[in-house]
Amino acid sequence: MEAKKIATSATGIETYELSNDSGMSVQIITFGARIHKLFVPNRDGKTVDVVAGFDDPEGYRTDNPYFNAIIGRVVNRIGNARFSLNGKTYELYKNDNGNCLHGGKTGFDSRIWTCENCSIINGVPTLVLSYFSPDGEENFPGNMKVTVTYTLNENTLGIEYFAETDLDTPCNLTNHAYFNLDGDFETAREHIVFINSHLMTESDEELIATGKILDIKDTPFDFSSPKTIGRDTGIDHPLLKIARNGYDFNYILEKNNDKPAAYAYSEKSGIKMTVFTDRPCLQLYTGNFLDGSVHGKKDFGYQSTFCMETQGYPNACNVETFPSIIITKDKPLSTKTKFAFEIK
Repeated sequence: MEAKKIATSATGIETYELSNDSGMSVQIITFGARIHKLFVPNRDGKTVDVVAGFDDPEGYRTDNPYFNAIIGRVVNRIGNARFSLNGKTYELYKNDNGNCLHGGKTGFDSRIWTCENCSIINGVPTLVLSYFSPDGEENFPGNMKVTVTYTLNENTLGIEYFAETDLDTPCNLTNHAYFNLDGDFETAREHIVFINSHLMTESDEELIATGKILDIKDTPFDFSSPKTIGRDTGIDHPLLKIARNGYDFNYILEKNNDKPAAYAYSEKSGIKMTVFTDRPCLQLYTGNFLDGSVHGKKDFGYQSTFCMETQGYPNACNVETFPSIIITKDKPLSTKTKFAFEIK
């Protein structure tokens, strides 16, 4: 096993690699603290890269759909690009149909992070990255320091988030990894998915969480019984149409049993990925807005990938009935998510 720096690009993007003794490795870059490559052995013993993106780290500086990055300060959409906090209204950058998406004009995904540590800690390859977001950045209040710790413990990629602030501020972090467990990125529609949820937050026509909670049992959105991503996308349902005949919705996770938050499995490769998290929600996005125009490792087409973004409730800073995503000087954010890989 190893934890090491392997490259620095011409513009200063650093690449680090964590690896184990069973053929799994992950490359992480300081631009957006993002996963650059994630190599997992398949059923045939071939190691395949299961995340979308670019061959060259400099590619992420071009326009792309947040490939594999840490998203902040607030993941997902903030309705009307504004929120009120402690009697003050904050106007945010409108980068999604008049709403604020994934942190604004220049979110955490487009910042250079600092490596605090890259070493073997307690027998586990570990990388610690940090970013300081000053008061007023993207018009959010408070000086915020964020630390993200990646670990590769056996065949499990762990992501631990910690954020502290000197003023009350919204904070909802995730990693926006785009997966295809075959590694060929031809389609993800045949991937089998399970999500431990019977509830979903309703979205309006702009995919903004309205505050209403939907019971999705026995609907096209129900993944509590495993099914392929593409099985129900052709059903005539208004929410499916809003998301371009796919999924881009927030699931409220069950917490009263020992089941994982979610898993995905490809019969083609034999790779199964299981998601464990202490976050209350998970956003399933099935690459419905990809159209082949992003020229990366491949030209990623419609539903060639899927994302399982663990998160707090979306648009919670505008929906009083949702659990708060506000962190304070005395109440930082501390949360963990794990992606465990195995051959089934």
